[in-house]
Amino acid sequence: MFTLNRAFGEQRLGYQDIIDSDLPYVSVLVPMHNEEKVAENVLNALLNTDYPKDRIEIIPIDDNSTDRTREILEDYSSKYPHLIKPLYRGSYLPRGKPSALNDALKVAEGEIIIVFDADYIPPKGIIRDLAVSFLDPEVGVVMGRVVPLNISKNLLTRLFDLERIGGYQVDQQARYNLKLIPQFGGTVGGFRKELILKLGGFNPKILAEDTELTIKAYINGVKVCYTNRAECYEEAPETWEVRAKQIRRWSRGHNQVMFRYLLPLIKSPYLSLREKVDGVFLLCVYLISPLFLIGLVDSIVLFFLGEMQILGSSFFIFLSAYNTFGNFAPFYEIGLGALLDGATYRIFLLPLPLFNFFFNMWYSSLGFFDSVLDLITRRDPVWHKTERFRNGGDVNCCS
Repeated sequence: MFTLNRAFGEQRLGYQDIIDSDLPYVSVLVPMHNEEKVAENVLNALLNTDYPKDRIEIIPIDDNSTDRTREILEDYSSKYPHLIKPLYRGSYLPRGKPSALNDALKVAEGEIIIVFDADYIPPKGIIRDLAVSFLDPEVGVVMGRVVPLNISKNLLTRLFDLERIGGYQVDQQARYNLKLIPQFGGTVGGFRKELILKLGGFNPKILAEDTELTIKAYINGVKVCYTNRAECYEEAPETWEVRAKQIRRWSRGHNQVMFRYLLPLIKSPYLSLREKVDGVFLLCVYLISPLFLIGLVDSIVLFFLGEMQILGSSFFIFLSAYNTFGNFAPFYEIGLGALLDGATYRIFLLPLPLFNFFFNMWYSSLGFFDSVLDLITRRDPVWHKTERFRNGGDVNCCS
């Protein structure tokens, strides 16, 4: 459905073409923990923004780094004291992105908060492209498009790029077109400061603060605007170990949100029926992997026990239709996304995500079981950041 809508349906546009000199005052938050490899990149890119300098402040949040991150921030803040205003968090404070953002909200002066992870390279015009959306009073949260920068590094980065193409160029835009629930991704996006304060800030015990904000916003009648033309560049994980930890953390945090907000979403008076249906599918997306894994193991056991029953032809017709329009949907989205990007050479890579399927399924399942144990034992999860690979310096291709 999303592929057909993106290919042939009416497309909702963002607000980038609005010409308005009365832009809001923006606080740009950049959470950091041991980011010496990428800190200079993101700071140089933000200093190069074309957003009015009297309408912006940049707040890098040093979350108790043990490398040169603090030294880099002190150097930049001494050179640009009116723009770069670092926040240093001590070892006695709880670590993690949600806690870091909560502390930064206390000192941020902007009415609009825009967030970038430290490995991102914001293009010159992206602050305005995101901030201008808030001229519409009905917009409470905005999300831009994420584009991997280091896709040529190895097979993993190419596979990661394919996932991003399908997820943003097709899936997110189609959700926005159909007035469903496009998701705030925690970076390359922003929100009204008064909104997040009204919602109680970010829960430091939930790893997926982006999913939580998305769902809480919709439950309270606030919409998320997706702007596909506001592209920002990220560093893709370059090793399978790092990618595995990332998937597991995403799944764990996402399922934490599912357990907490599934019923409130269904009961919310502010959501239409189709928004509720889409919200349920969105919240339960990481539930598919463990169910598939359990079903696969169950089928193998039943087969060797001689208890496997072969059903009639109607079952196989149903199964074929499910695979055609369900399991293969990501391949359709990736193919269309590559066409829309004019990167048709990526279509030749389409068979490769099939081999990545079981890798993603396994670590998504582990994340689900982590979240179940969190729920049962009431333990507090510990935030583990994604390892960085890039060295400091300018990245000129993203200016």
